[in-house]
Amino acid sequence: MTDRGAGRVGRGGRPTWAGRNYTLLTAAAVITGLGNSGALIAAAFAVLASGGDGTDVGLVAAARTVPLVVFLLVGGAVADRLPRHRVMVAANALNCLSQGVFAALVISGSAELWQMVLLSALGGVGHAFFAPAAEGMVLSSVRGEQAGRAFAVFRMGVNGASIGGAALGGALIAAVGPGWVLALDAAAFAVAGALRAFLDLTDMPAREPGGGLLGDLRDGWREVVGRPWLWAIVLQFSVVNAVVAAAEAVYGPQVAEEHLGGARPWGVALASFGAGTVLGGLLMPRWRPRRVLLAGTLCVFPLALPSAALAVPVPVGWLIAAMFVTGVTLEVFGVTWMTALHQEVPEEKFSRVSAYDWLGSIALVPVATAAAGPVEGLVGRPAALWGCSILVALLTAAVLCVPDVRNLTRRETVVASAPPEEPADRPAGQPTVKAPSGGSGEGAASAS
Repeated sequence: MTDRGAGRVGRGGRPTWAGRNYTLLTAAAVITGLGNSGALIAAAFAVLASGGDGTDVGLVAAARTVPLVVFLLVGGAVADRLPRHRVMVAANALNCLSQGVFAALVISGSAELWQMVLLSALGGVGHAFFAPAAEGMVLSSVRGEQAGRAFAVFRMGVNGASIGGAALGGALIAAVGPGWVLALDAAAFAVAGALRAFLDLTDMPAREPGGGLLGDLRDGWREVVGRPWLWAIVLQFSVVNAVVAAAEAVYGPQVAEEHLGGARPWGVALASFGAGTVLGGLLMPRWRPRRVLLAGTLCVFPLALPSAALAVPVPVGWLIAAMFVTGVTLEVFGVTWMTALHQEVPEEKFSRVSAYDWLGSIALVPVATAAAGPVEGLVGRPAALWGCSILVALLTAAVLCVPDVRNLTRRETVVASAPPEEPADRPAGQPTVKAPSGGSGEGAASAS
């Protein structure tokens, strides 16, 4: 289904669906996407430059992930109790400060491992509060039939920034050193925070005070479990993200080193995935499937291809093609997922629902990457990779057995929110209609 309103332009040269808040949020996300992608590479090289080894690099990376897992649910509840843009600005300020100190220590040559671990952990705390608030703000900045288009353009901008940021960061690390790339990331957080401070909330609906932090968390849990399509897909991606991370972070580099010619072709394969996401983003503003989750879930099946290609292993050209196709189809899923959340989840509960989504998406990733080596030792690398591929396919097929996943249809207008228990006026077999929701966090992949 195509959208005939694609070319309409409003005041200031923006499309009619790109309001002021949406434009500010997208610009800020692109800026931080550029900084974050380079900073992730820079942090690893900073550890190595200080005399650390691969274990130390992993420790610094884990120091960012663990606080993210621990504080995500709290961050979601806080973002639904306080003005979301203030939570986002505060989180950006914390990330700016932690990255600025990290950069100063690296530039001065005095960075120690414990300092880098602590500063990475502070960055993880900031992201835990930022991500759920960002989900809510992006989804509440668009309305009605243009939501799918807006989400596609937002994600395309973020994906493009991630690709460009990684390339630029790698070049700058070689030219001026990792410390200055970290400093640029700190500056990017400062600029993004300033942009988000100018968000206009005059049209945002007032949110009633909740029943305390624990009460809000319980309420968010009820919102998730009350929608079979939501918890089924979150459970699916808790495992899918974990096995894909194990395949790409642990097995992929080994296969590339032994069979594909080393790091350069592996880097090209990863870049082709990013290029695929950009193409998927270009496709989605024009394609608006009626059964949004059915179309999106069918597009998850190709995610099994890269693991299978590595298990064979196929020539590098075929691997690049598999990664590209996966990028395209996974972006289609991402946009349909955001569209479903926007349509079905009450606006005042966006953030706590997205916190459970984020938690499901990342909770098993550290476990899977840590277990990848022992599993390889037990069954061998090809069998482990085939197992990753089979799990993706089986879980995706299982999700298609959920009626609401197959039957949830796109609506041109969003109906006022109602609790999950109330059927609202809807066709038989359809989930309850909800007010706007959904979005993409900054610098990390959601299940969605």
